[in-house]
Formats: sequence, C-alpha cells, structure tokens
Amino acid sequence: MQKHGILNSKIAKVLADLGHTDRIMIADCGLPIPREVERIDLALEFGVPSFLDVLRIVMDNMKVEQYLIASEMDSQNLPLFQEMQQLMGDIPGAYVTHERLKEYSHDVKAIIRTGEATPYANVILQSGCIF
Repeated sequence: MQKHGILNSKIAKVLADLGHTDRIMIADCGLPIPREVERIDLALEFGVPSFLDVLRIVMDNMKVEQYLIASEMDSQNLPLFQEMQQLMGDIPGAYVTHERLKEYSHDVKAIIRTGEATPYANVILQSGCIF
C-alpha cells in the first residue's frame, strides 16, 4: 500500500504518465466531458469533493508550468477565482472563453470530475518538466 501521495489509482497513473506539455483538466460536476477523453469521476454529491480540494492535491503531486481557465471565472465566481489565483502563485495563467475552454477539453489526457457546483470551476493544467 502506498504510504503517501495520491491514493486514487487512476489519478496517480495519469500523473505518472504525463510528459512535458501534456495536459489534464479538473472540472466541476456540470462540464460536458468528451467521449474520447478519460473521465475520472470523483463527484459524490454537490460540493464533494470540492474543486479546490482536488486542485490542491493534484498541485502537490504535479509539476505545472501553465494553467488555462475561462475568462468568465473572475466575474462569475470571484471567490473561487481569488483562491485559485493564490494557490497557483506565480505559475503563468491564460484566459479564454468558457466555450473555447470546452473545445480545449478534447485534447487533454484526462478530466477529473469533482462535485463542485459553482460556475466556471474548471482548469486545464499543463505539465512541466521536473529536471
């Protein structure tokens, strides 16, 4: 049994398989997930687990060089936007429309679906290089 790190075997595998510039997505419970993308469904009920709880754990276990969010997040979900900005620190972020973010979701390695039930709680994380 693993002593620390991510216990969810699907998330652990996806992170271990990432190469430089590969992308994954963490999503709220309402985001449409493309059929061709691996779905890792963690949603138990509205709000559980939360977007931020999952993002914090993934960030502790993944080298992220860049992230992408919907530009609508800062006006439609300001508290989450501010907490996410603090968590991301000085990692560069890019902003696109929510529609464009959904188009980009077709090209990620996996989407981790949370129980988050607030608007625009979605992020694409781009893998960095650890050496």
